[in-house]
Amino acid sequence: MAAASDQNVEFVRTGYGKNAVKVLVIRRKAGQHYIIELKADVELTLNSRKDYITGDNSDIIPTDTIKNTVHALAKIKGVKTIERFSLDICHHFLTSFNHVLKVKVHIEEAPWKRLEKNGVQHVHAFIHSPEAYHFCDVEQDLNGVPVVHSGVKNMTVLKTTQSGFEGFHKDRFTTLQEAKDRCFCTSVYARWRYNKTQDIDFDAAWKCVKETIIEKFAGPYDCGKFSPSVQKTLYETQVTVLDRVPEVDEIEMIMPNVHYITIDMTKMGLINKDEVLLALDNPSGNITGTVRRKQRAKL
Repeated sequence: MAAASDQNVEFVRTGYGKNAVKVLVIRRKAGQHYIIELKADVELTLNSRKDYITGDNSDIIPTDTIKNTVHALAKIKGVKTIERFSLDICHHFLTSFNHVLKVKVHIEEAPWKRLEKNGVQHVHAFIHSPEAYHFCDVEQDLNGVPVVHSGVKNMTVLKTTQSGFEGFHKDRFTTLQEAKDRCFCTSVYARWRYNKTQDIDFDAAWKCVKETIIEKFAGPYDCGKFSPSVQKTLYETQVTVLDRVPEVDEIEMIMPNVHYITIDMTKMGLINKDEVLLALDNPSGNITGTVRRKQRAKL
């Protein structure tokens, strides 16, 4: 067998880093404690590839050092938001080492919520409330402008009516019956890109997007809102987000259709009027779309 020749190949991309770096930060102020727990993935791209080509490790910043850096920056800089902390990580590696060309950071925030009873918040106790997960992605090149994305994932919502699916295209393989009214359940994933990194309240923007998703899915609390398709609900949500959050330029959403079917009980002599349903693990429909602001024409 002929030996491989590096003259016939070229690098497409390289990178290395440390994944799942966990840290809990506690801030104590006026007798009350504030927490933020995160899990970070950090990837570096260096300006040389001699570690790949010759096994020369002299430029490699050990991944253990990357882990330690995340911990140290949490102490030195603090963590106000996961987006701002990701920017701090990028800035550190791009300014502390002259051979780092690019930094990518992905952070997920643990969904801790302060305990509350009768309107009184506990001063230092929290409960894990995973109704939705907050994450972000930040990338920055050497001498470049950082690109910041935020997102929400694993936010499962369900409504028992005010959803239908009719008028779809049919061919000889179509067996699906039209539905005037059905259960609508989905696990929402949304990821959006900001057009700025300064003078922005990342947490407020994230909360606004999350609340908009719920609002457009559920409708008014006393009557709901009809959804003719997942696609329509998804698109209306995206348009509303861009209208409400001017710092967002583009938003991607994925809304898989988590199916519930009415169990046929006729053989048991029972009439099931959409009261007892069965959740289907698979297959499931998957609806996605990305919407952005129209680009202004260049004069």
